[in-house]
Amino acid sequence: MITSFKKRYLLPVIAGGFLFVGAGFKEDFFEIAKQIEIFTTLFKTVNMNYVDQTNPAELMDKSIKSMLAELDPYTVYFNEGDVVRFKINNTGEYTGIGAAITRKDGKTFIREPYKGYAADKAGLKAGDEIIQINDVILADFKEDASQLFRGSKNTKIDIKYKRNGELRSTQLTIDEVDVKAVPFYGMTDAKTGYIVLSQFNGKASAETREALEKLKDQGATQIILDLRGNPGGLLNEAVNICNLFVPANEVIVTTKSKIEKHNNTYRTSKQPVDLNIPLAILVDGKSASASEIVAGALQDLDRAVVIGARSYGKGLVQRPLDLTYGTQLKVTISRYYTPSGRCIQALDYSKKDANGKAVKTDAKNYNAFKTRKGRTVYDGGGIQPDIELAESKMSTVAEALLRNDAIFNYVTQYVYKNPNLGSSIPNLTDADFTDFKNFIKSQKFSIDTKTELALKEVLEQAKKEKIDANIKTQYDALFASLQKAEETEIDKNKAEIINLMKDEIIKRFQYKEGLYQYYTKNNSEIKRATQLLNTAAEYNKILVK
Repeated sequence: MITSFKKRYLLPVIAGGFLFVGAGFKEDFFEIAKQIEIFTTLFKTVNMNYVDQTNPAELMDKSIKSMLAELDPYTVYFNEGDVVRFKINNTGEYTGIGAAITRKDGKTFIREPYKGYAADKAGLKAGDEIIQINDVILADFKEDASQLFRGSKNTKIDIKYKRNGELRSTQLTIDEVDVKAVPFYGMTDAKTGYIVLSQFNGKASAETREALEKLKDQGATQIILDLRGNPGGLLNEAVNICNLFVPANEVIVTTKSKIEKHNNTYRTSKQPVDLNIPLAILVDGKSASASEIVAGALQDLDRAVVIGARSYGKGLVQRPLDLTYGTQLKVTISRYYTPSGRCIQALDYSKKDANGKAVKTDAKNYNAFKTRKGRTVYDGGGIQPDIELAESKMSTVAEALLRNDAIFNYVTQYVYKNPNLGSSIPNLTDADFTDFKNFIKSQKFSIDTKTELALKEVLEQAKKEKIDANIKTQYDALFASLQKAEETEIDKNKAEIINLMKDEIIKRFQYKEGLYQYYTKNNSEIKRATQLLNTAAEYNKILVK
């Protein structure tokens, strides 16, 4: 009877279900095929009939990237050149000159030479403007100039550059560059170890383990893990770093997707280095993705106290997929969830506001979750620290000054005037701060806060509509008031700006390693973390409340 029922009723229902699903897939594939055919026809027609000569590769590159921009900023198409740069970020290895390069207003500058690599050996300094590489004059070179600094190991390249108005030349030899995931570790006091983890490349967990073990050998009985400014990287490295502090078979992160094969639970698989060592994690608004997995998982497991400012809020997982002709697509495949079940994604890219920008989750809509010991934590907007510090959140005006290179360019001039600082710590005075403000005015720096940019857009639109003359007086008065308000904000955030200037000066003379060494004794967030770890009662109270 039951068998007859199954044959008569259940099998047709199941078959109908498969037919329905199959029909759905067929409709999707038909629509995809239809749109591809339309686009292919259009692409050929434009290239064959447009009045001027077209560049098919450039048109296709832009069209693909414009299409993906409608999704989220992490789903990205890589052409052949992009693939090389993406590989560098993931492996931490490449050949080059060993320096961060920046291009602005058509000019190419050395942003930061790395200690001991080719650019440093050749005497290049931060702020040097690169004029020519071999026979290529950079003012005429419209492509990515960084590719000119790469090549086979031991290749020699001739460089002409400008420093403080003086034209100079040098030759350097391209070599292997090892980008450290852990650029520094040391002691903040007799028993507190400090580890800087700057990115999650393929060496991140191995370098963190090595730093942890060496610090323990030096007498460290408590650890600060600094994830400030860390943009993330490889998810499995985040799991392995958590594994240094928690036992095997512990759930660290779960990924959920509409595609079944992308639904995964990531557990620790190795024996830990230390299950009991007190741990403080530093985060800020630029700690993202894998950084948030580490901070969030160890917070959920009550294994660490998180200190600083709310993290960025990127709870999306990407995977690189190989395409034809050496190209790649890095596509968002799932969302990740911390052990307590929270997704800390801050922006909803499926919902856009009137300006086409993704909607941010409102704090009133955050959901509460519980850590292993019952502490309340929230989703929706990054990892909220257990101890929030005002100084961990950068002011709007400081962000603008950094973004527009006002501090970088001022320090370049400061270094020219003070070339012999060496390992000494600069003592910036009120006179130096006044000099900085005068420098901004003399160079006609545009601070470009969001308000200032919006006001400039209003004027540009008024010019297009030929009504700018009617509002010129009111615009000038409003712009002057805005600049005065920005000057007030600069004064209001004087201490923060002086610290940023000091950081940049130290880095010029002592490299990034010297800056981290300075931080171990002088950075307020590190001092607060050290103080917490030295106060066992406060540390334990946070983890059990």
